[in-house]
Amino acid sequence: MANRLSTATSPYLLQHAGNPVDWWPWSDAAFADARRRNVPVLLSVGYSACHWCHVMAHESFEDAQTADLMNENLVSIKVDREERPDVDAVYMAATQAMTGQGGWPMTVFMTPDRDPFFCGTYFPREHFQRLILGVANAWREDSGDVVEQAKRIAGALAERAIAAGPGSWTGERPGAGGPRLMGACQAAVAGLEAAYDAQRGGFGGAPKFPPSMVLEFLLRHYERDSGASGSLALRMAAGTAEAMARGGIYDQLGGGFARYSVDADWVVPHFEKMLYDNALLARVYAHLWRRTGSGLARRVAAETCAWMITELRTDQGGFASALDADSEGEEGKFYAWTGSELTDVLGPGDGEYAAGVFGVTEHGTFEHGRSVLQLRADPADARRFARIRTALLAAREQRVRPARDDKIVAAWNGLAIAALAEAGLLLERPEFIGAARDAAEAIAGVHLNDGRLARTSRDGAAGSSPGVLDDYACVADGFLALSGVTGEAAWLTLAGQLVDTALDRFGDGTGGFYDTADDGEQLIYRPADPADGPSPSGAFAVAGALLSYSALTGSARHAEAAAAALGPLPAIASRFPRAAGSGLAVAEALLSGPAEIAIIGPPDDERTTALHAMAFAAAPPGAVIAVGDADGSEVNAQGSAAADDGRDRDDGTDAGAQPRPGQPAIPLLAGRGLVGGRPAAYVCRNFACRMPVTDPEQLRVELEAAARQ
Repeated sequence: MANRLSTATSPYLLQHAGNPVDWWPWSDAAFADARRRNVPVLLSVGYSACHWCHVMAHESFEDAQTADLMNENLVSIKVDREERPDVDAVYMAATQAMTGQGGWPMTVFMTPDRDPFFCGTYFPREHFQRLILGVANAWREDSGDVVEQAKRIAGALAERAIAAGPGSWTGERPGAGGPRLMGACQAAVAGLEAAYDAQRGGFGGAPKFPPSMVLEFLLRHYERDSGASGSLALRMAAGTAEAMARGGIYDQLGGGFARYSVDADWVVPHFEKMLYDNALLARVYAHLWRRTGSGLARRVAAETCAWMITELRTDQGGFASALDADSEGEEGKFYAWTGSELTDVLGPGDGEYAAGVFGVTEHGTFEHGRSVLQLRADPADARRFARIRTALLAAREQRVRPARDDKIVAAWNGLAIAALAEAGLLLERPEFIGAARDAAEAIAGVHLNDGRLARTSRDGAAGSSPGVLDDYACVADGFLALSGVTGEAAWLTLAGQLVDTALDRFGDGTGGFYDTADDGEQLIYRPADPADGPSPSGAFAVAGALLSYSALTGSARHAEAAAAALGPLPAIASRFPRAAGSGLAVAEALLSGPAEIAIIGPPDDERTTALHAMAFAAAPPGAVIAVGDADGSEVNAQGSAAADDGRDRDDGTDAGAQPRPGQPAIPLLAGRGLVGGRPAAYVCRNFACRMPVTDPEQLRVELEAAARQ
């Protein structure tokens, strides 16, 4: 039996390389073999940190009898959903259409022409065996009928995708869509209030997922709206953030968030830890701290960034995808504690104290009498708590650790780059900025080739799966954030390449976007889903990257494309606001301008550093920040300076997209000079600037006024 998964770059596929199942990777050769043998295809989709994927693997794929049934009657294909999100999206739509629900592992039976005819998720071994025999029998008795049924299903899925695809989205143009976007934001706050759990935080009931993108939107809405709607938004964001940070979903010893809580109180998580969750949440908590001064938010932001660096950073500088939920074949065993285990590590007195602080009960809050650590209030004795926490963390390090999925996903690394860069500046943690730069260099060096991105890499080698829309968008956003923090213009240039590729290869010509490139593999339809999932949708993420790029370069083309990409937002936000958080956050930025902040001064001047830090601390929603040395110009006391406005010229060329000879590499800095020989800050919109200021407190006043004008 061929071991076709042994050379995969996906750790999930490698987990199955030793199975007795004759697995194929997703490939034309697999479907050709199914046609040659005249058997149906089984598609099994999952990911390495998926608990129920491990269960089905142990019960069925490692079982010789089940494997024999599969090998005799099927061609079996294994797909990592994180490596091929396009394949996952298409067949998850089929699974949800046929069963009314979805999840992983996803189990799809299809024809050799890739048309699905039976779908499900996890099946216990005996059920799965009966299902294989039933499918095989139906195929032998009347494969023609099965093929026709599958064609009808595929056709219906394609028709539905076309009807709801980018061509159906209504584009917005800058300046013309403001009232509609403002209405969408207001309606979303009201819709979220209806689902808000005022006692426990979060939205809806169990299970509860961290609403990362919704929280970012709510914070931005609060920053822009000083009325009742803004106050409500902050209350929901702060309440949810505190509830999560104090619950079991947050690792109270090592930092970092688990995937979701199985209960409504955030007590017992599903223990897998994903890079994208933690990158998004680190940024949210940093932004919450800068707006409220919450010590809890600052601590959690810093700990989450440190956790990403400690647990997920690879030798190449990028960030691994996830940590498993399981260790020693048991979910959560690495994280949960009994009272006696606390006493064994700490002694009776401190053990009893720790049990009280962390909510460890006699009967346990989790399985087998164990408890997931919570921290419902900050201990009065901070020194004793720190000592106990350090001792417990050291003891936990002796346990068998959960496995790590060490493939690097481009989009998720983009999220991490942005979070680490911003948190590093806000929290005065230069090591976070260094980690962001290392990750950016890893993505640029391994994933990026002539403007095209590979979706994944492992051990410094790019995978074969092409990048999808969210890869281009999130990496571009990460590069733009890093440029704003470091002043390194090269990241702006690379971001421009990525957003231009997104426009050229993923755009539909009417302002909408597909999730796959126009020269990518043709599936039964071309996926295009503007709604958020666990991470930002490609369409909304690219809207944010386009908007930021346009604000830094003055490119009207990119600004118009950003606004058009928000076309589907009002419809989604009105019905499913929790699926529109990233788009709503971009809308808040657009409604705020976004503000453009140029910091001019020598990089080693403390006055430049102080203005730069204040710009990040007090920036309005979605503001872009550029920092650089003076270009030799000097602004007089009235603030006048000769400067190109950077916008599109009458001759049709895009002045803002690329600087002309003699201009700074970041166009927003062009023509901005020192004031009286001192570093200065310029707050602008559409490259038209207010009077420059030289004092950080003056800058704060300017930015607070700009946030709500």
